[in-house]
Amino acid sequence: MTITTVQGDMWDKLSEKAYGSTQYTDALIAANPAHIRTYIFSSGVVLDCPAVEDAIPPNSLPPWKKVRG
Repeated sequence: MTITTVQGDMWDKLSEKAYGSTQYTDALIAANPAHIRTYIFSSGVVLDCPAVEDAIPPNSLPPWKKVRG
């Protein structure tokens, strides 16, 4: 899968667009090493979006989001 940038996009916004979460920002950056020093994108840059695990590991959640049972 790929994503094409819009003027002003940043890594976290692109992760949100591609995966619905900013938690995959590091994976998106790692998959696009040619753009690792880019902070704000111009329009029309095509980036690779690697497959990521959908589940959020329970230990990575902050205490107020953990389900108590």
